[in-house]
Amino acid sequence: MSNAMYNKMWHQTQEALSSLLDKESQKMMEPQRNQVFIFQMLATFYIKYVQIFRNLENVYDQIVHPQKRILIRKILDAVMGRILELKNEMVELELTEFHYFDDILQDLKLAPKYQVKPIPLEEAVKLIQIAERARQGRLRAMFMKQIYLQEYRAKQARLLGDKVADVSAAALRIQKVWRGFHQCKRTEREREKEMIFLGMNPPPLFNEVSAAVIQADRLSHLRNKVQIKHEEEYRDALVTIKDDLKLTEGPDIKENLQDQIRHWFIECRNLTGTFPDYPNEEEGGSAIIFSNKTPQQVIDDIIASQDEEEKTKKKKKEKKEKKVKKEKEAKETKEKNKQEEDEMWKMSPSVFLHTMEEGNSVYKDLWKNKDESWNFPQDYDPELIKEDKRKELESEIRVQVDELMRQELKNLKLAVSREKELPARQGKKKGGKKKNKKKGRKGKKDKDLTVDRTIESLYKELVEEGLLIQALKVNLSDYIGEYSYLGTSLRQVSIEPMPSLLDVRQLITLYGILPLGSAAVHEKAPLVKSLLLAGPSGVGKKMLVHAICTETGANLFNLSAANITGKYPGKSGLQMMLHVVFKVARMLQPSVVWIGDTEKTFYKKVPHAERKMEPKRLKKQLPKMLKLLKPDDRILIVGTTKRPFDAELQPFCKAYQKIILVPRPDYASRYVLWKEIIQRHGGVITDTLSVSCLAKITDGFTQGHIVQVVKEVLTERRLRQQSHKPLTALEFVASLTSMNPVYQEEEDSFKDWYAKTPMGKKRALALTGGNKENEKDKGKKEKKGEKEKKKK
Repeated sequence: MSNAMYNKMWHQTQEALSSLLDKESQKMMEPQRNQVFIFQMLATFYIKYVQIFRNLENVYDQIVHPQKRILIRKILDAVMGRILELKNEMVELELTEFHYFDDILQDLKLAPKYQVKPIPLEEAVKLIQIAERARQGRLRAMFMKQIYLQEYRAKQARLLGDKVADVSAAALRIQKVWRGFHQCKRTEREREKEMIFLGMNPPPLFNEVSAAVIQADRLSHLRNKVQIKHEEEYRDALVTIKDDLKLTEGPDIKENLQDQIRHWFIECRNLTGTFPDYPNEEEGGSAIIFSNKTPQQVIDDIIASQDEEEKTKKKKKEKKEKKVKKEKEAKETKEKNKQEEDEMWKMSPSVFLHTMEEGNSVYKDLWKNKDESWNFPQDYDPELIKEDKRKELESEIRVQVDELMRQELKNLKLAVSREKELPARQGKKKGGKKKNKKKGRKGKKDKDLTVDRTIESLYKELVEEGLLIQALKVNLSDYIGEYSYLGTSLRQVSIEPMPSLLDVRQLITLYGILPLGSAAVHEKAPLVKSLLLAGPSGVGKKMLVHAICTETGANLFNLSAANITGKYPGKSGLQMMLHVVFKVARMLQPSVVWIGDTEKTFYKKVPHAERKMEPKRLKKQLPKMLKLLKPDDRILIVGTTKRPFDAELQPFCKAYQKIILVPRPDYASRYVLWKEIIQRHGGVITDTLSVSCLAKITDGFTQGHIVQVVKEVLTERRLRQQSHKPLTALEFVASLTSMNPVYQEEEDSFKDWYAKTPMGKKRALALTGGNKENEKDKGKKEKKGEKEKKKK
């Protein structure tokens, strides 16, 4: 695809974004009551933003123009942030982390329909009758053909004699066998093509890299080189163009500014009788007076401000009288508004909509109708750089001019003014500055325990201690699975579906990868500091942790109870360990702090065998560390657990902001897993290997089990034998017998545990039609009752 095609794709995506922003601004103003309608609205926006995000991501990846890429990145970050905001809205509305959009996707024509329309009975009978009559007709025709051939052979034998008849019969027999064999092979090939088309069988040369893929990789490598080259040239141009402007236009800018400010001095003197006070550098200097204004507009502002001063004096008296009335009215209206707010739902204001609108308006003004016929290689546009650098140069020169003009104003005041107000004014200013300084004092910062040490030495120490580990190179796409296509249908009949593997993968993207990957998104989007992955052994919890690090380039710190045993002993040692870990994590962000088997940190009762390990060392420190994390710290704490029920529920749920249940794979996911993993390990799937059979009998087995079985079966010797001895399902079944699956009872125990978590309780309450306020009132009443009992 050429660069022009990606430009066209960008224009189309911008148009889609523009219309979506218009719809959002309309809907945000409308308060709603119907929860189903609200969710459908949010989900529709969410899906459309995801589409825009994918297109923009593709465009950002392919376009080589450096200035376009800066704007696209800005809009892309804002779209990512808006996706997270909408996800947060949906979580708060439905009180669950998992959402299903089957019906909405069908309405938007983004997915195939899964429901088949029922046929009327009369029509069905008619179809069966037609098929049956056709079958009978074919059968009758076959019998008639056989009778005709018998009569024909007898006639030939009478006319030509027995010998000739035998030769023709033999030839006919050979023809029959050959045609049968040829048709059989042809049917097999057609069946194979059909199975490939339906996605039931892999295409030929599935594991071999095609020439097109090699060419695409080569082109993407070349494109990356061009992108880097154009960005370097753009950065160099920012410096050189500014230097050229300083030489050519700098003196003129300085002269114009001085003339403008002098004109202001004289006009103020003429209008007010005194020279104006020159704004401080902290306030912005003369820029605050002349920002986008002509000298005449500045004079008009001075006159207007004088009139306003007189009006405000009169208004002050009136305000005092009105205040008393307003306070009474406010109390009454507050109560009414509270009731209305509870009934009416309104979308919370977005931090990212303004950025998207800003980016969209820049696109419309600059790029939408821009003629780029002169710029075929898509290098930087020097005129755009000049525009930006002129403003930058003007602000730099203004600082110098302000210093000169302040002195000039001082000299004018000394020469013209004979009043003695100047010292008093200066005294007030000095006093004011001192007060500001006092206000500006910051609170005491936490003591840096390693002031004298470099980040390199701390990094080395953490690696040597095994607290900073190398993340495995695992992509999120390697976490194989399938979507749950029955989520909406099950929820409609009040059954809470178990999340699918791709639902989990989506949450990892939203809560882990997007915020860690972009500083702009992390700073403004709903902040997720900690994440808990809970699920049985072998479902890929650790793999997801490594995938977050691979996708975002994050450092991985291991603070699992087993890993920190005996390291940095004592209270001071623990304090030092956490200080070093979080200092390095901040300085070299993004970072992931992983706590494996995290239930041990919050044990209800420490098992006797683990007492020496001191598993609860981090229990009190972890909440403190979470409080210290700020929006600009791209650090995510990820806990993994296979036994969450062993932990104290309250502190456990306080430490982990988001809890994600990672399930055992369902049938659809197992089918995809078996196919993918067998092929990745060199296996060839033929008709003799029933993948659907394997998927069916491995209900309860995890991804870990499937990988282990495939590795055991597909030895080097077995892979060599495949050409004459294809794989069968029985070979894999034998290895499964020695493994313990995840039984339904274990999955139910995870569900029961999740129902006790804050989000689980809210969801259960919403399903039973309970009211949050009633629950709060009950809790308050219970607490009051307990206090009264204690007093007695």
